[in-house]
Amino acid sequence: MLYHLAQQLQDVVGAFRLFNYLTFRAILGILTALVFAFVFGPWMIEKLYHFKFGQVVRDDGPQTHLKKSGTPTMGGTLILAGVTVSTLMWADLSNRFVWFALLVTVAFGLVGFADDFKKIKYRSSKGLSAREKYFWLSLAGFAISAAIHFTARTPVETALIVPLFKDVVIPLGWFFIPWAYLVIVGTSNAVNLTDGLDGLAIMPCVLVASALAVFAYASGNVKIATYLGIPSIAGVGELAVFCTAIAGAGLGFLWFNAYPAQVFMGDVGALALGAALGVVAVLVRQEIVLAIMGGVFVAETVSVILQVASYKLYKRRIFRMAPLHHHYELKGWPEPKIIVRFWIVTLILVLVGLATLKVR
Repeated sequence: MLYHLAQQLQDVVGAFRLFNYLTFRAILGILTALVFAFVFGPWMIEKLYHFKFGQVVRDDGPQTHLKKSGTPTMGGTLILAGVTVSTLMWADLSNRFVWFALLVTVAFGLVGFADDFKKIKYRSSKGLSAREKYFWLSLAGFAISAAIHFTARTPVETALIVPLFKDVVIPLGWFFIPWAYLVIVGTSNAVNLTDGLDGLAIMPCVLVASALAVFAYASGNVKIATYLGIPSIAGVGELAVFCTAIAGAGLGFLWFNAYPAQVFMGDVGALALGAALGVVAVLVRQEIVLAIMGGVFVAETVSVILQVASYKLYKRRIFRMAPLHHHYELKGWPEPKIIVRFWIVTLILVLVGLATLKVR
């Protein structure tokens, strides 16, 4: 909104021409979301305590988690609000990519909100049934995937780009819709599985979102995209504002979510953030790079799949408990050590992902 206002005022006051620079608005995006979280975070936590929106901890999980019961949850609403406000303020609202990202983030956030609310209402660790959750996530995922496919203006917008190779572009055709669906819904659930320790999921989300902002900016700039050998997609650069808003809101939330957490993200935040990362990767055509940078999310998901498969087939458990972070908890690792080491691994993987921009 303020971006469009600045467009009207720049002929009167020259300083408003600054808003034409995407990098400037991206910086404003991260700062606005960060300040929003700092300002409204304490108020939100107080309200969550007032309404007794406390976390219900599973009794079959690590025993150290039982002391966390009653800690306010649904803190992801702060992240959602911060991202939405910041994006609406500084992004070009005539840009279709911005609306794709916002809509899928809010839609997945609403499913997470319903799941969290049901857990709180019935004082149970079980919220929406797996069938209910899968239906609504799938509906939103397929809808946005189809919308991206049908509004694509160039073939590269629906082609699979293989990193490290300049000329490997695989047209997906109609297969783009289920592919995009899998990326968006899969990433959403992967982040949700990772969100099990204080601050464990939010920092990797911040790091990956920041890297995706670089990809969005580069893909939206014809000269940079041509030089780097990545797909040039007109208008996709605006997603840099959306990504930096995620980074700002995430860092602001981490202020309250760092160990020992004053508030938990809940499904409302985890499902929304995962979907946001997934849809941005789809729009900038970097799904494979997302899998590299989000390696922690992938490892957490694979650990659950392997654990379930092994137990059903052989009645044996590969890990002491899944997802993977619980395995290390039961091995005796202190929670802060697990969290920081997962952050370090994510930082390394993000740097590897960024390196693919040059190594082609």
